[in-house]
Amino acid sequence: MKLEEEGALEIAKRSRGTPRIAGRLTRRVRDFAEAEGSLSITRIHVDKALRRLDVDASGLDSMDRRYLTCIAENYGGGPVGVETLAAVLSEARDMIEDVIEPYLMQQGLVQRTPRGRCISSKGFKYLGLEVKSINQDNLFE
Repeated sequence: MKLEEEGALEIAKRSRGTPRIAGRLTRRVRDFAEAEGSLSITRIHVDKALRRLDVDASGLDSMDRRYLTCIAENYGGGPVGVETLAAVLSEARDMIEDVIEPYLMQQGLVQRTPRGRCISSKGFKYLGLEVKSINQDNLFE
């Protein structure tokens, strides 16, 4: 099946700069286009398929959004420990540290601090939430 240049660029944009993810997304998009009876994959096919796969324009998927939402809503933006996040999200600590967090940190949505994970102002804006600041007035009392 022919992959048009605009479609390929859209897949590349949403693949987090990772060839393995780009290959997986390309195969999934191809499957969706094939099911529709298309002869080529356009940007419209890519967008439609990736929306159905719950991959947004930033390359974040439902697990990334669950992670961000958990910290923002349950812990006021953080800090929260990785063991706590693993328990709340029902994911292994390794999965969180090796798969979810690296891209979120690279994009500036999450910060890893000695006290735990915190959502940055960019992370709050991504979620469409009001930016919360951590009150440190009584930090040393």
